Amino acid sequence: MNRRFLLITVLLVLAGCNLAPDFELPDLHLPSSFKEAPAKSNADLPEEKANWKQGEPLEKADRGNWWKIFSDEQLNELEKQAQDANPSLQSAAARVEQSRAIARAYDSYFLPNVSIGANALRAQPANASVAAFGVPATKLKPYTMYQGSGVISYEADLFGSIRNNAHAFEADADAENAAYRSALLALQADVAQHYFAMRALDSERQLLRDTIAIRDEAMRIMQHKFDVGAAGEQDLTRTTSDLASSKADQVSVDRQRAELEHAMAVLLGKTPSEFTFAESPLTDVPPAIPAGLPSSLLERRPDIASAQSTMAAANARIGVARAAFFPSINLTASGGFESLALSDLFKWSSRTWALGQVAGTAITMPIFDNGYNMGQLDAAHAAYNESLANYREQVLVAFRDVEDSLSGQRLLSEQSIQQDAAAAASTRTMEVVKMRYKEGDTDFFEVVNTQRDSLAAERAAVQIRGQRFTTTIALIRALGGGWDESTIAPSPEPIPKDIPVTDNKQPDITPTAPAAPLVTPPATVAPAPEANVSPVI
Repeated sequence: MNRRFLLITVLLVLAGCNLAPDFELPDLHLPSSFKEAPAKSNADLPEEKANWKQGEPLEKADRGNWWKIFSDEQLNELEKQAQDANPSLQSAAARVEQSRAIARAYDSYFLPNVSIGANALRAQPANASVAAFGVPATKLKPYTMYQGSGVISYEADLFGSIRNNAHAFEADADAENAAYRSALLALQADVAQHYFAMRALDSERQLLRDTIAIRDEAMRIMQHKFDVGAAGEQDLTRTTSDLASSKADQVSVDRQRAELEHAMAVLLGKTPSEFTFAESPLTDVPPAIPAGLPSSLLERRPDIASAQSTMAAANARIGVARAAFFPSINLTASGGFESLALSDLFKWSSRTWALGQVAGTAITMPIFDNGYNMGQLDAAHAAYNESLANYREQVLVAFRDVEDSLSGQRLLSEQSIQQDAAAAASTRTMEVVKMRYKEGDTDFFEVVNTQRDSLAAERAAVQIRGQRFTTTIALIRALGGGWDESTIAPSPEPIPKDIPVTDNKQPDITPTAPAAPLVTPPATVAPAPEANVSPVI
């Protein structure tokens, strides 16, 4: 009795062994704050939130519908369609389910495996004809053996091999789930960036239509002056070149917008022919994302969580490789019934049982394996080192992404202020030159040149505005999402009043009174036909 108790105690102690190393995140020596974050932002935060701390993935936290900070119902609908139908996201979700199913399947090793079976055996005995001591030979007849049995098998997890494998598969599932979150965040950001990029191009299209209208009118005037001998061929070809360049720019913008529209269709899980985005010029500015952010927001990055789970899985597999050097115990038991008559199969007298293959317990231990187990252990350590390096790199990339987005947000804001001022000055210059032209103090080409400069400045301002939206979305993505409309106040920055939103009206550059040496075109000159600059969207 004491021996049995001692044996059970030893088995319980061995069952508690775990040969996997203790899993700890490496010390990455993270900086106390972002380089590009304003100093006052961290000063305004509580001390425990002003500095970075060791990352702890917050994959189960509610990230919020961060795109709602833009207060755009059309964007909200596009985000919903993308999440419902994007093929890449559906593929990532299927990989999560696959990894979780594998983890659940491996959990079966913790409990005994029970199986039942039935068999009917028809056999002819050996030496069917036997003659001995003058006794006539007796012929044994073939017989049928009926069997019904059940088998129970169980592998004792003495050194944690099964537990560590289970932990590894669970960590793999966590990594796939984090990869899904990363794909979801990337999809959300791509939809938002494509959306605002198309709207920024729509604003450019408006400006280019105005430019073409102005240069078309200039071409009409110059053609009339050339016809009456008031202008040379050089002036005419110069005006023609300006008009053709503007139309070429419009075609380029139309091409870019078409490509973005096609890409958006794919993000929504549609073919390009199934999606049409109505023209919607971009007239507002993005909300301000605060720079002094708590460290927990960086911890929300799903790619870092995925790298951390991969490292945990590799750590657990070191324990599996170590356990291969120690004995393993497989316990099996079988029992059932055997009978030559089917009617007697389930009688108590027909019962059979057995323990193990031969003697109840199979104990195996490697003695000489030609270095196989050592090679597996070395490979497990190398896989862990690889995952550790990938984790470090992912954290560094995360910091770079945030720093890039912060600097981009700050510098684009400054650039936008300067470009808006330049556009306002160009607009004022154009108004002054037009007045001088009407009074006869300057020539026609100065009017055209100032209008060209003004529209170019406005176009640059529109492009920067679109880049600001793209950078703002990139910052939110770099921080792992988690924004909603209640956490960020709308940007206090107003839309520059000095740069009016274009309404496609043709500016009046025709003088109200004759001004030498220009000749006012007579009323009988028909205006040039309107250029076809607005493709059907």
